[in-house]
Amino acid sequence: MSLTVHQHRERIGLPDGSLLVDGERRPARSGRTWTHHHPATQEEIGTFPVAGAEDVDDAVRAARRAFDEGEWPGLPVGRRARLLHRYAESLRAHAEELRGLQALDNGVPLSFGTVYAGSVDVAADVFDHHAGWIDKAGGETLPPYQGGDHLAMTLREPIGVVAAILPWNAPFLLFAQKVAPALAAGCTVVLKPSEHATFSVLRMVELLVEAGLPGGALNVVTGTGETTGEALITHPMVDKVSFTGSREVGRRIVEAAAPTFKRVSLELGGKSPALVFPDADAGMAGMTAMGMVTLGLSGQACVAHTRALVHRDVYDEFLGAAELIAASVTYGDPFDPGVLSSPLINERQLERVLGLVERGERDGARLVTGGVRADGELAAGNFVTPAIFAEVDNGMEIARQEVFGPVLSVVPFTDEDEAVRLANDTEYGLGAGVFTADAARAFRVARKLRAGTVGINGFQVEPHLPFGGYKQSGLGREGGRSAYEAYTELKSVLLPLTDEMM
Repeated sequence: MSLTVHQHRERIGLPDGSLLVDGERRPARSGRTWTHHHPATQEEIGTFPVAGAEDVDDAVRAARRAFDEGEWPGLPVGRRARLLHRYAESLRAHAEELRGLQALDNGVPLSFGTVYAGSVDVAADVFDHHAGWIDKAGGETLPPYQGGDHLAMTLREPIGVVAAILPWNAPFLLFAQKVAPALAAGCTVVLKPSEHATFSVLRMVELLVEAGLPGGALNVVTGTGETTGEALITHPMVDKVSFTGSREVGRRIVEAAAPTFKRVSLELGGKSPALVFPDADAGMAGMTAMGMVTLGLSGQACVAHTRALVHRDVYDEFLGAAELIAASVTYGDPFDPGVLSSPLINERQLERVLGLVERGERDGARLVTGGVRADGELAAGNFVTPAIFAEVDNGMEIARQEVFGPVLSVVPFTDEDEAVRLANDTEYGLGAGVFTADAARAFRVARKLRAGTVGINGFQVEPHLPFGGYKQSGLGREGGRSAYEAYTELKSVLLPLTDEMM
């Protein structure tokens, strides 16, 4: 690489790596720190505290005080909305800096910085969207029931203290999808970024404080899931946990929430199918599916269409187009505009992906291309070349496990019923794609798929649409009015009618 990641770090600078508790910056009580190494070169990027149970307790209690006694929950709705809109504009103004910090965090290239998951502008749109609900998502006033003497109404009130736990792959989007509706509803938040993508999130927090957010409304605890995350999800003063990540951690959160009946929102990944019918533009479908699996995040996206279910009549055409995309992917310095994809986030994920590729071959799938660790000047990084498996049986491990790497499994089918059956034959249900020129088929199949979001001849996640999964892809939705309401409690009020009111 012509310019080292270290040199980019010196040029961009890093935000304050301290904890943020009740508006004050501080180190962890234990003095423990985490050193982050860049996944493309293994160079040291920076350090930040590992918050222990005492630090988390301080942060949660600060959020509790801010909710029970502080300014934010009772702030007039107009002022709350204006602050969040002001923050959205600040994000847009600092987009270039934030994209650079993300590239330092997780290696997502700047070339991907305007695409949805890596876009600061979309995160700003999410804040604008939820700020717009603040004075609109109220309750109802209902007439007396069967001629009774009470007026009935419902009220939406903030749920309380929210623990927001972010993944590393899309820090801008996931920060916005969790923090925006929580703050818009009047909740207070304790935020834990991923240890693999902390600095971009810390800068987003700095900008929110600069926009005027009161102390204690948003607190930040950095560190690992085993230490910091565990203390946060088990804290009795947390009212709701919002998490995006693995199914294993999601199960642990459900267990931890049970003793105090915490509300829980979980987005836990997927094995999303792309169904390609014989009347589709198979070349476009192949490029779209392989692009989702390789470009930008290198397949490390929960909703990537990593299972392609392709009609036998267009199977070879689809494979040819997917191979062209695989051959065009470039790796290297994430600040180089010619680099199109990222390394895998760490050595553990690298070994996992390579192991799944090896087992895919052993199970009898045909490895068309890729699936090996990059060498040469990329050897120090966690790079795996894009892999395509053909003649995949839907029962194989590579067709059922979420690889979270640049691996596409292509499964043949013969008719629509078989395609739908194969698509739904999975423990996941996050997203899906339908590729066809027949509008009636597109809608018919979309209705049959057990997935939270279905794209027709393409795929996108929008700020105003609910996003989440069926089955083991999670609980709840992010985006749209439903996300705002998920951070509220619904209260019913009965008001006796007096003679003067009749």
